[in-house]
Amino acid sequence: MAALVAMPRMRMKITVFPDAFPPFLFRSYRPKKVSVFHRRRSFSVSASSTKETQDQVRVRFAPSPTGNLHVGGARTALFNYLFARSNGGKFVLRIEDTDLERSTKESEEAVLNDLSWLGLDWDEGPGVDGDYGPYRQSERNSLYKQYAEKLLESGYVYRCFCSSEELEKMKEIAKLKQLPPVYTGKWANATDKEVQEELHRGTPYTYRFRVPKEGSLKINDLIRGEVIWNLDTLGDFVIMRSNGQPVYNFCVTVDDATMAISHVIRAEEHLPNTLRQALIYKALGFPMPHFAHVSLILAPDRSKLSKRHGATSVGQYREMGYLPQAMVNYLALLGWGDGTENEFFTLDLLVEKFSIGRVNKSGAIFDSTKLRWMNGQHLRALPSEELTKLIGERWKSTGILTESEGSFVEDAVQLLKDGIDLTPDSDKALSNLLSYPLHETLSSLEAKPVLEDKLSEFAASFIAAYDSGELLAALEEGHAGWQKWVKSFGKSLKRKGKSLFMPLRVLLTGKLHGPDIGASVLLLHNGGKSGIIAPQAEFVTLDERFRVLRRVDWEALTKNQSQLGTAATVST
Repeated sequence: MAALVAMPRMRMKITVFPDAFPPFLFRSYRPKKVSVFHRRRSFSVSASSTKETQDQVRVRFAPSPTGNLHVGGARTALFNYLFARSNGGKFVLRIEDTDLERSTKESEEAVLNDLSWLGLDWDEGPGVDGDYGPYRQSERNSLYKQYAEKLLESGYVYRCFCSSEELEKMKEIAKLKQLPPVYTGKWANATDKEVQEELHRGTPYTYRFRVPKEGSLKINDLIRGEVIWNLDTLGDFVIMRSNGQPVYNFCVTVDDATMAISHVIRAEEHLPNTLRQALIYKALGFPMPHFAHVSLILAPDRSKLSKRHGATSVGQYREMGYLPQAMVNYLALLGWGDGTENEFFTLDLLVEKFSIGRVNKSGAIFDSTKLRWMNGQHLRALPSEELTKLIGERWKSTGILTESEGSFVEDAVQLLKDGIDLTPDSDKALSNLLSYPLHETLSSLEAKPVLEDKLSEFAASFIAAYDSGELLAALEEGHAGWQKWVKSFGKSLKRKGKSLFMPLRVLLTGKLHGPDIGASVLLLHNGGKSGIIAPQAEFVTLDERFRVLRRVDWEALTKNQSQLGTAATVST
């Protein structure tokens, strides 16, 4: 059986101002003398901290395995991780799986995999032994029951035999009176005889925590500053259900206390829970941890980020081709900054720079466009060998190439990387280079200036240079050979600059825009020789491109361009 564990004393000032303080806060509950509970219950608690850190920093991330790891949860985990690492503390992972109907082993494994993928390794938790286990709430039920019984014996908690119908009627009456829907305290002052009679009948009961009727609770949140609650809006709340299962706020408090958690860093939606948890801390004699409530992540319309806004889970972004270092970098910037204009952080640099004091208390907007941009920055910052391996394996797995390495892959990655923000982008980038949409391009209105610049005459000279073998000979010499040939070819046509390179681009690639034309044509030449390009890639070789060029009906294209221009003028 689990033992009652005391939490190490932490440096937090807790000031209590008794005002007709109930006797059960000082001595054990005496059920036969029920009159003590008829006295006014009120108090004020003020909890404050003057330091962000303590001698022993212990933080926790406590996900529920009921679905995928949301980006909001991932950011909470990251902030806990950074705070622990930057202060030489411990990062604890605890699985809150008391929702037996919705919790699944598959979800737990997915959450653990996502955290590992992000690089947020935990010091204690599932798979990592520690002194404060077990680390799944479903394995800690005996501990919760012991503490619940302790609260019952001391008078902080009482049995409530109210039925669901009675509780619903209380809510309706409160609503009619425009009062908060709090429990009226029907069983708060029951005699021992009344309790025993219900127990004898086998009436189901819950454990309710006695809340003082007056007073307030004040905490100094490390992010939000001073937060105050009035106790008269709360009412006596349940800590153990009638089926013997503990309620969330009770589990969390017992777990945080017995695991010696020094700082609770969590989402602001948990802020209202702090009132109930603080009362339980006080009743069990545990010092409260420092609290820091992080604002929610918002969608561009400033509503709470949800599935209707697109991908919201870490696993989804992983499948979309995002890098873990980019996700970590971006999530860290959602509500935090180091005070400079720098936006590019590695995990190690974040550990060095992170401070909970610089976390913003206003909501952060999730900008998927910026996340994509940031992923591109991290992708291109990878060592050349790593980037080539990553994209080469992608090209082979998607069937564009038959091999994942070699000079063609290396050259293609270097040529195309500036247009790749996500690894799947590389498929389109390479396929685009291998294609030859000459007819579509020349039929477009954008190509009209190029056509009108005597493109047909240019093409005739270009085909002649290919047929003579001089262009292929130059390409065999590599980049220097290409540059030498281009200079000579331009001189023979009395062209240079855009008037030379634009028609070359169109005739060689079939496009008006793209990466460096010299590197592109060399890659196309080498790709045709290497045999690395898979048949399904629909690669149009240089030889096939010139065959297409020979069949171009320039007169028809010119006529079509004239019609397009007229239609555009009329439309305007």
